[in-house]
Amino acid sequence: MSKFRILLWDIDGTILNFDAAERAAIRKGFSTMKLGECSDEMLFDYSSINNKYWKMLERGELTKPEILVGRFREFFSKYQIDPKHADAFNSQYQIDLGDTICFNDNAMDLVTELKSRFKQYAVTNGTAQAQHRKLSRSGLDELLDGIFISDELGVEKPNIEFFNLAFSRIHNDIGDFSPEEVLIIGDSLTSDMRGGNNAGIKTCWYNPARQENPLDVRIDYDIDSLAKLHDILGY
Repeated sequence: MSKFRILLWDIDGTILNFDAAERAAIRKGFSTMKLGECSDEMLFDYSSINNKYWKMLERGELTKPEILVGRFREFFSKYQIDPKHADAFNSQYQIDLGDTICFNDNAMDLVTELKSRFKQYAVTNGTAQAQHRKLSRSGLDELLDGIFISDELGVEKPNIEFFNLAFSRIHNDIGDFSPEEVLIIGDSLTSDMRGGNNAGIKTCWYNPARQENPLDVRIDYDIDSLAKLHDILGY
């Protein structure tokens, strides 16, 4: 029998292939707003800029509205696109981001299989608009026992307050539980794994590229395939 009762799932980059959705949404935005062609090189540059801005959010250096628009302003400026389009582009992007649903490692089947054995919750720093759209279109909203989105909680992972708020609601759902019974599964060292450390729970790093961990972050389980959760969960 598994020692875990509760699984906290990151969404983007863990259950869902965020890169595929990101590329599709940005190219659709370029087409919709008639900004020209968005090349693979441009997408690569945008991804780097976007990652930089989300790290700034995790460190508390910028607010969510600042990073959402700021990333596109910097991206557009680099490619001589008028940055005044950034606000409208981001608004459209939030809608389009939920339109491309691509699961990592047959994650939908895995979440479905685990439903009868564990309580499963989404824990995500994505925007409420984009996350609700993709969770609905993917069917995950019907499978998961609850959804915790930073926009709605008012605080981001890895902040301990994010997890305190989530745990309070889970307690209302299932009653008493201990931190030892909770496992967070995610691809981000800085938000998911550090967040798990801050919350005093076990961490499972979804690491399909087999990257090294250069940070002072405790990793309890390091997996390159979600299928390896079976061994961790003990069945």
